[in-house]
Amino acid sequence: GASRTLEEIGFIEYLRSGGHGWKNLHAPIAAETDPVKRLDLRRQALFADYYLGSVHALAETGEFVIASASGSQLPHLVFTSPNLILVVGAQKIVPTLADALERVEKHVLPLEDARMKSTGAAGSVLAKELIFRREPAAMGRKFRMIIVREALGF
Repeated sequence: GASRTLEEIGFIEYLRSGGHGWKNLHAPIAAETDPVKRLDLRRQALFADYYLGSVHALAETGEFVIASASGSQLPHLVFTSPNLILVVGAQKIVPTLADALERVEKHVLPLEDARMKSTGAAGSVLAKELIFRREPAAMGRKFRMIIVREALGF
């Protein structure tokens, strides 16, 4: 998934380098210029075996929040990918779910909006928010969250 955190730890660059044994599903999506074909590739990628990303806020009560304009990363998180790996900078930890939602709106959104505008895009919007409370064992998915003791991402 798109992630400032993964960029900052060098993972995105490593993934792009091809110096690994994984299939980078993002590369052909990013390279596709036809909007219809790009959307089709994004839909195909929904069934990847692994999803790597981050969160925008992690409550000490256990919930985490991910915000999205398009929602493209949300299916992986809620259902389709059997293996989830999330890398989280420690600054994203807040006391409660209410604090997590506030962090997304007042801290993350303005930074993402500025980042999008710096690329020539119109900006960003807070269109969808996922509150993840737990992963039921019956789903059979493997879930890992790596908390890094430094400020990473927004």
